[in-house]
Amino acid sequence: MNWTLPGTVLQIRREDADNVEALFGSMFLAGGMVLSQVAGVTGLESYTVQNWVKRGFLAPPQRKRYSQRQLCRIININMLKGALPMEGICSLLGYVNGQLDSEADDIIDDSALYFLFVRLAARAGDREDMQRALEEALASYQEPVPGARERVETALRIMLTAWLAARLRQEAEQMLSRLALPRPGENTSL
Repeated sequence: MNWTLPGTVLQIRREDADNVEALFGSMFLAGGMVLSQVAGVTGLESYTVQNWVKRGFLAPPQRKRYSQRQLCRIININMLKGALPMEGICSLLGYVNGQLDSEADDIIDDSALYFLFVRLAARAGDREDMQRALEEALASYQEPVPGARERVETALRIMLTAWLAARLRQEAEQMLSRLALPRPGENTSL
């Protein structure tokens, strides 16, 4: 069964979530993505990505090309914006990566964070599965500084909860749209 990679429009099989790095690696063989390609992968308008760069949510592209790390930052933001306000997303990303427009103080690469999240999202069927899925997803994570693993785990737990909440909200809105509800002010008496 096909599964949409969180924060993107890309379809994969859920069981292939552990191979998402290879998929992304192949997209960057040419050395980076131009803005139109980033927009195509994420489903975002180009001006949205440019606005996020201007607002300091990620570093500007080098020679008009976005790195895999930058793409994954954009995807992380896109994935979370359906459930969290932008200030909350920035706070969460800053919790694990300090200044958002600098990679020098990151405790985890944005692409590594996203790939961990994809593994987690593919495995966590419900809240009871979350801890087991977190442990599996973080099994190979190496702490660059003491306490980093706990911070990454906390961030992933928040990301998963927000992503699930956004999916539930979207599902509820779709269900609501299928109802034949009267419009405000319409007479509903027979």
